[in-house]
Amino acid sequence: MDALVDELLLARGVEREDLARHREPRLRDFLPDPSCFQDMDKGAKRLADAVQAGETIAIFGDYDVDGATSAALLVLLLRRLGAAPMVYIPDRLMEGYGPSGKALVELKARGAQVAVCVDCGAQAFDALDEAKKADLDVIVVDHHQCASLLPVAHALINPNRLDENADGAAHGHLAAVGMAFLLGVALVRELRGRGMFEAIDEPKMLDLLDVVALGTVADVARLKGLNRAFVTQGLKVMAGRRNVGLAALIEASRLTRDPACRDLGFALGPRINAGGRVGKSDLGVRLLTSTDAEEARTIAAELDRLNEERRAIEMLVCEQAIAQAEDQKDAPVITVMSGGWHQGVIGIVAGRVKERFGRPAIVIAECEDGTGKGSGRSIGGVDLGAAVLAAKESGLLIAGGGHAMAAGLTLPAGGLEAFREFINDRLAADVEKSRGDRALLLDALLAPGGVAAALCDALDAAGPYGAGWPQPRVAAGPARLLKTGIVGDGHVRGIACGDDGKSFKFIAFRSATTELGQALLASPADARWWLAGTIKRDEWNGGNAAEMHLEDAAPAS
Repeated sequence: MDALVDELLLARGVEREDLARHREPRLRDFLPDPSCFQDMDKGAKRLADAVQAGETIAIFGDYDVDGATSAALLVLLLRRLGAAPMVYIPDRLMEGYGPSGKALVELKARGAQVAVCVDCGAQAFDALDEAKKADLDVIVVDHHQCASLLPVAHALINPNRLDENADGAAHGHLAAVGMAFLLGVALVRELRGRGMFEAIDEPKMLDLLDVVALGTVADVARLKGLNRAFVTQGLKVMAGRRNVGLAALIEASRLTRDPACRDLGFALGPRINAGGRVGKSDLGVRLLTSTDAEEARTIAAELDRLNEERRAIEMLVCEQAIAQAEDQKDAPVITVMSGGWHQGVIGIVAGRVKERFGRPAIVIAECEDGTGKGSGRSIGGVDLGAAVLAAKESGLLIAGGGHAMAAGLTLPAGGLEAFREFINDRLAADVEKSRGDRALLLDALLAPGGVAAALCDALDAAGPYGAGWPQPRVAAGPARLLKTGIVGDGHVRGIACGDDGKSFKFIAFRSATTELGQALLASPADARWWLAGTIKRDEWNGGNAAEMHLEDAAPAS
């Protein structure tokens, strides 16, 4: 197992002399000095002043999981420091993304002397100008792409500032919740230096790693370096059910075991997101900061219900978006737009369109006034956030920004074709190169009998896996397909059997209408295949055997 783990780590870019640190990623081995980031010390000192002086602190967060976990982390920490922060999460449909001047001035009127904007603010020029005029100190904690000109803030903490130093910029892959955690570390250190913990207990930052792990995975941040340590250790904290809200959410998600990395992205994250997408935007923060078990169960149940509602809306929009995208299947970037699409699901649908066509996708919901609210998802090697920011700076967008793999935008009325032409021209070469490098990279070649639970355990030892740290892929065969069929929402499931009589189950998700799915369903009884994908334990109905999540197949010669 140790040799296999080392090979997996090496294949993911770890230097041989650095293997020991990556086998069991611990926070102390990866955590940078927070002072390496521009404005970090300035922000920590202002918060320390506010805590000691009893000033009212407001937390302004985004409505997605990264924003909710970032806000919750700071609320939980500040409470342990004796503060009682206010929280403001904007309504996605009524207010849109990021801080508005109206909201920040309202927080000032309600008594806030300092506001911390988390997972937003890097492009909030007008809003922060209004806050400054209202004499509200604003600390921005963000990770989205920055322009060369920065908005006016007391402190702007963002590893993706263009003027960030090399040590800080090396952490540009962190989610906002990771940056909020580092601000918390800097704040506790500042207060320790001022002697505050001679009178009260010093908060344990490690206790907050469960929410850091959730936000990091749900925001699809690359799981390398510090992020991998955040998630590895955060899952351990989460298993202890110390956060009342998270414990209730795990129960509502019907997880009967300790959450794994995949559960954060596919079970817990979507339920937190559902509040901001189709419900009340503050439900996620309220859940994660709750101290009342009954209240937490009520909120978690509501988020579970909203998630089911979100899925129904998503299916309808996705069907219409894919139909429209068929006419652009050869374009570098697929850009679709329609009235009546729910803004709360366009990001998820963009991800579905991207998966279907293997190209960056932007899905835009047209508003009544002709403007459009859009969300995009990209493919590896194509920086969509920078392209959207460039379109904004070129006057083609009212607002826009993001990071490499995801972006949001506001399109002016009648501006679709000009934006589509710009984004296609800008990204054509990058998309062509990325798609030309689409070979399915394999970590192991197996006989059919090798698809087994013991191998799952060995592969898991090099996890957690996610964006930027891919789940190991294997190829197994040659094998005949004993039976295939369609289950669920167009998934193709079957059993493959090798020449030695050993067999394993496989499933190809949402593939029934694809070339892969059709080939599997029509396979003759005597045809032999190589099947490629990831393997995991099939825990359905208490099972424990391994199954393959199929990504590709090739006839065996």
